[in-house]
Amino acid sequence: MRSYSDNFTEEELQEAVTYAHSLGKKIYVTLNIFARNYDFDEIKKYLSFLESVNADAAIISDPGIISVVSSVAPKLQLHVSTQANTLNKYSAAFWAKNGAKRIILARELSLQEIKEIREFLPDEVELEAFCHGAMCISYSGRCLLSDYFTGRSSNRGECVQACRWNYSIREKNKGGEWYDIEEDERGTYILNSKDLNMISHLDEMAEAGIFSYKIEGRMKSEYYLATVVNAYRRAFDALKTQGSAYKNTDFFENEVAKTMHRAFTAAYTLGENKETVNYDDSQSKGDRTFAALVLGYDKQKGEALIEMRNRFRSTDVLEVLTPNDYLNAKIPMCDMKNDKGEKVDDAYLVQQKLFVKTSVPLTAGDILRL
Repeated sequence: MRSYSDNFTEEELQEAVTYAHSLGKKIYVTLNIFARNYDFDEIKKYLSFLESVNADAAIISDPGIISVVSSVAPKLQLHVSTQANTLNKYSAAFWAKNGAKRIILARELSLQEIKEIREFLPDEVELEAFCHGAMCISYSGRCLLSDYFTGRSSNRGECVQACRWNYSIREKNKGGEWYDIEEDERGTYILNSKDLNMISHLDEMAEAGIFSYKIEGRMKSEYYLATVVNAYRRAFDALKTQGSAYKNTDFFENEVAKTMHRAFTAAYTLGENKETVNYDDSQSKGDRTFAALVLGYDKQKGEALIEMRNRFRSTDVLEVLTPNDYLNAKIPMCDMKNDKGEKVDDAYLVQQKLFVKTSVPLTAGDILRL
């Protein structure tokens, strides 16, 4: 999936690292392919490059690539990818002995298993786990469906999510006859995983020994990322001040439901869970739409400059997505004007810039959702 996105050039990545560090943030770079012999010349060059631009860590799954990190880029911190499918404490200890500073655990583990791994490892080795987003029907990145049907490898970032397609499966009995096994007239979606959602279980993950929490965000929209990251940031802040009482509200669950998503599940994390498949359909659903992006706010005029992203009208009331205190503030669109000062009743022109009257002190980068 990632290969269809515009990846960073070396110059852009160097700029991104510098910018992130100026904000006190970190940059981790994924080198997740299961490498062939012919890949290693380029891999070694890239590892050296990552070290030279001060990337904070490389996320790697292939033991062969891991084995060359210490000689090619000895200052580059090593994180073991979830695609290494670390499912037990002995595998985790193996990675730790081979230089891993952090292990991103397989999604298939329960909290009890995670706790046992944490207790088995040296304190300086960190554990990371997924807390939100799309899940693979196979062990992450090792599914062959996409490669088989389209020649596009999921491990190399080309997954077409063939598991989301609808299928009719036939079972051959002893008499040699075949029978369709159908969920309904559309076929069955038994390969179609639900989306992971652990926002109400962050305290349990912390108690099990998780140090870093991972959101699956590949090829997602800026609206999806802003909504989910904002919700989890607020949930973590509430957990810090309120303890487990942070989840005595529907607020956080309601926030993540405002994105396009499939049915949610806690998957295997809370123990054996068979309800990880969405049998009804493969379509994503969401409660809100990204209507407009805030470009600026004139406090003296009480007026915001916004840019249209999805159609809305003057009769609509938009909701604010922001990291600031006015999250979910309501902005009536009854007083919209274009750059010529003309009243606008229907914002249907793509990326049209509009002026909207509001007393809410919006900030550039805020999102308005419908």
